[in-house]
Amino acid sequence: MNITTLFWFWVVVLGALLFLPVSNLMHVLSVRRLEKKLQRQLNANEIAGQKKRSYFIGIFVCLLFSILFNYQFIA
Repeated sequence: MNITTLFWFWVVVLGALLFLPVSNLMHVLSVRRLEKKLQRQLNANEIAGQKKRSYFIGIFVCLLFSILFNYQFIA
């Protein structure tokens, strides 16, 4: 295996391992922030929307962190 293949392999592995904890943390923080802002409990649709949003943002955050982290080992 060449270095480029190993780099992308470990980027995907690290990104996948970080995805669930990061997206769950982002979900909890965003729900709490929105509840505090609105001063009420969120309904199921609002919570589901925040969950989708945290998954979407979590993909980019985890992949970016994984690329930068793995680049430090190769460079």
